[in-house]
Amino acid sequence: MTASETPPPALAEIRDDFLALPEPERLQLLAEFARELPPVPTVYDAHPDMFERVSECQSPVYVLVDVDPEGTVAVYATAPPEAPTTRGFASILCQGVTGLSVEAVLAIPDDFPQSIGLSRAVSPLRLAGMSGMLRRVKRRVRERR
Repeated sequence: MTASETPPPALAEIRDDFLALPEPERLQLLAEFARELPPVPTVYDAHPDMFERVSECQSPVYVLVDVDPEGTVAVYATAPPEAPTTRGFASILCQGVTGLSVEAVLAIPDDFPQSIGLSRAVSPLRLAGMSGMLRRVKRRVRERR
C-alpha cells in the first residue's frame, strides 16, 4: 500500500492491531473479531433479498450494504459461527466500514485484506473470501451513491 492508499482510520487501526502482534497471536485476534460480528438489525429480517452471497467464501456468507441519504455507509454480514476465520473477516469489514462516507469506502485499498498480516496464517482461499467481501461492499456502495 502506498501513502495514497492508506485505509480509513478504523481499518488502519485494525490493521495496526494485527501487525503489532506476533503471527501466532493474530489468529486469536481474528477469533475475537469473529465473536464480535455485529448483529444485523431486525429491520432487515423481512428483506433477505437485500443480502448478497459472497461466492468466494466456502462458508455461506452474506453481505448487506446500506447507504443513507447523507452518504453514510453501513455494512452488515452473516457468517456461521463454525467458520470463525470468515466470520472474523466479515466482522472486520462491518466494524471498519460502517459509519464511513461513500468516498472513504471507495478509497479503501483493494489489497487491504492482504495488509493485515495473516497471509501466512490463513489460506489464500480465505483471503480471497475477504477480498470478495470488500469488492462486493465497494460495488454496492457505487450502485447506491
